[in-house]
Amino acid sequence: MSVYHDEVEIEDFEYDDEEEIYYYPCPCGDRFQVTKEELIAGEEVATCPSCSLVIKVIYDHEKYTAAEDEVSIEEKLNDLSLEVNN
Repeated sequence: MSVYHDEVEIEDFEYDDEEEIYYYPCPCGDRFQVTKEELIAGEEVATCPSCSLVIKVIYDHEKYTAAEDEVSIEEKLNDLSLEVNN
């Protein structure tokens, strides 16, 4: 069992579209981070790369898995469309 420095809602994180990483300020001066992929996998912990603090991320896991399923379906449809056009 982890001891969390804090519990933070995902809406309070800053999201980087290019890296697909959520960031939140850490008291040490760095930032806690958790990737979109980790959230989809059910991860609830954001870590700080500079210190030992961790925070619990409060978010709706189903929202992230549903969004991932939607992207997966779109990719499959695009692949099928390319096959048909070739």
